[in-house]
Amino acid sequence: MMKDIMRRSKLGLPALGLWSVVLLAGCSSDAGKNETGGVQAAPHPETVQAPDTTKAPVDSAKTATVAPKADSSAATAPAATKFVVRDEAAQKPGAILPHKRIIAYYGNPLSKRMGVLGEYAPSKMLSKLDEEVKAWNAADPNTPAQPALHVIVVTAQGSPGKGGKYRLRMSDHVADSVISWAARRNAIVFLDIQIGQSTVQEEIPRLEKWLKLPQVHLGIDPEFAMKNGAIPGRRVGTLDAAEINYATSFLNEMAVKYNLPPKILVIHRFTQRMVTNYKNIQLRPNVQFVMHMDGWGDRVLKKSTYNDYIKKEFVQYTGFKLFYHNDTKKPGWKLYSPEGILALNPKPLYIQYQ
Repeated sequence: MMKDIMRRSKLGLPALGLWSVVLLAGCSSDAGKNETGGVQAAPHPETVQAPDTTKAPVDSAKTATVAPKADSSAATAPAATKFVVRDEAAQKPGAILPHKRIIAYYGNPLSKRMGVLGEYAPSKMLSKLDEEVKAWNAADPNTPAQPALHVIVVTAQGSPGKGGKYRLRMSDHVADSVISWAARRNAIVFLDIQIGQSTVQEEIPRLEKWLKLPQVHLGIDPEFAMKNGAIPGRRVGTLDAAEINYATSFLNEMAVKYNLPPKILVIHRFTQRMVTNYKNIQLRPNVQFVMHMDGWGDRVLKKSTYNDYIKKEFVQYTGFKLFYHNDTKKPGWKLYSPEGILALNPKPLYIQYQ
């Protein structure tokens, strides 16, 4: 039976004066983790500075634990299986999906270890993104690649902080900077939130100043949506359809209020429990929904996770995450090629690189 892939467990460092020592939460791209029974132990945190007085956030590294099966470099799926996407928003002016495939760089500019978005200087990072966009356009010329930057703007924390919510809100400068970088490539932007012990109702409305822009969209990481007093990093969190429905309703209202093209919501997932009651997720006329396979490991493990938690609980559009470091960290492990991912069924239309 397929096992859940990946669990993250890294606690941060204490705050220093008016500046927190921050290691941004998300999947660590560090290649030097220790192995413990198939689950990846977390590396020592790297420190960066962010304007806040809370403690540093939790980091994590989602690791595949399923036993390998015989597999080739390309994912395969039964040709007879067909997925019908219901999407009223698709025919509206400015709709991105399914007309384009989103190719996103993920992370935060304050950390070099939380993703490629912060690992390189902006100009080099954008040049690398250009290369991926070019590769995807060559692999699937019929679905143009849409570049994107996916930035974490609320990070989970290992301690309660001054708000007692186990989450750290980035300064406005972080979102503003990434939006300005994206403009250089006509890229779209995703603002990602890890709510800790807060709620989507508390965290999403404060992003309206950016979400009212036509090129800005939303991501939510259920791994850090903690229930019943749980601490981020000690267990994998969970998000229910009711919470997701609040997010899609908010985005739908934003599109109507500001006369915007359809908004996109990306939900990360790498275990069964990370999303509950998926059949109750409500599709909106001005929102496009992506369930995103967010986990690292060898290709066979990633394919199994995609099939078990994304394909079997299909909602609307699907996503697939690639880790430059962690997907290649063991002998024989290779990064999925665009051609390999295109062999998946359904074909992901949101691709994220970390």
